[in-house]
Amino acid sequence: MPTTLASPSPISAQPTLRLAFALSMGAAVSLGITRFAYALLLPPMRADLGWSYALAGGMNTANAVGYLIGALGTPALMRRFGATRLLVFGAVLASVFMAGSGFVTDASALLLQRLLAGVASAWVFVAGGLLAARLSDAGSARGGLLLGIYYGGTGFGILLSALLVPQVLRAAAGVPHGWAWAWWALAVASAAATCLLAWAGRAMPEQQSAAPAAPAAAAGSAPPVALHRFGWALAGYALFGMGYIGYMTFVIALLREQGASAGFVTLFYALLGIACVASSRLWAGLLDRYHGGQPQALLNGLLGVATLLPVLSSSAPVALISGVLFGAVFLSVVASTTALVRHNLPPSRWAQGISAFTIIFALGQIVGPTVTGWISDGPGGLARGLVASATALWLGAVLASRQHSLQRETSR
Repeated sequence: MPTTLASPSPISAQPTLRLAFALSMGAAVSLGITRFAYALLLPPMRADLGWSYALAGGMNTANAVGYLIGALGTPALMRRFGATRLLVFGAVLASVFMAGSGFVTDASALLLQRLLAGVASAWVFVAGGLLAARLSDAGSARGGLLLGIYYGGTGFGILLSALLVPQVLRAAAGVPHGWAWAWWALAVASAAATCLLAWAGRAMPEQQSAAPAAPAAAAGSAPPVALHRFGWALAGYALFGMGYIGYMTFVIALLREQGASAGFVTLFYALLGIACVASSRLWAGLLDRYHGGQPQALLNGLLGVATLLPVLSSSAPVALISGVLFGAVFLSVVASTTALVRHNLPPSRWAQGISAFTIIFALGQIVGPTVTGWISDGPGGLARGLVASATALWLGAVLASRQHSLQRETSR
């Protein structure tokens, strides 16, 4: 890590872990619930509303467009209001917009709801990631673990969605547009997680939840981030965004097409979520050890394998292996980019660096669902769409492998 004049003082282990787990509710809300729960709702909504796969994928594209809009404005909003306030406000809005999705059936209105939820979720995810990076710097010996806990919090959202949505859909069977009840249940779950985020914001040590003026002054005195120096990692991350979102949007639909029961889908998605949570410890050493693009490259490669497995075989064990492997890896790719920023930039420039990766991530996610859906509407169906997703992930791995540590470049 680069040395700074004002390094945060270490804080004790147990409060740090509690704060990391509470902050992880930001990832649970912004990704696990707001975005990925839609995969469970896609089959009943598509059947009820008569959507093509392109339109079904377009719902997550709208969410990603909103995410991009939110990410672009997040640095300015954090300078004005502070990361903690933006985190909590964004989570409140995300809960409201998800609830709104249960009150409309028109495709245009649902696209708008998904877009607005994407804006709010970007505020939550970026602000929470910045607070997690500050917390990990305070406990730098376990920095990779603390970052992994934050991003692995998405698994809590996925697990909760897996346990909640099928139960609500069964209870609402026979009710017109019964899927709406699942949106309302998810909104309630998101609101409960927001309460934990509000507690985490108040409990953050003063050094890690600095007032808005302090980071603004620091950022103003620092030179702008030279984005081209992260070029290979950014390119690999864009392809990761394209590839992983295709899997997360359509894998449940593929399993249902292959004859999977509702109980198996619940098991599959629950195991995927549990693997997400476990990934915080699984890859912590990798994120701490390497300061270049090696972690992103390895993890992208593994994701490509996980994405292809249910295409190669429709057997239940293979599907479960795919879900567990995917869950154990995909959020660690996100954590790897925050670790890359933390290893190579001073704290005053972390917000800029994290936002840059968030923006490129959003661009990839904008393309991914609609393109995968369009391919899936043609010959080969969903299987062919997931092959395209796996290909994007493997190409992303090749590009990320060329990213070197900026410290290494400076020392030459």
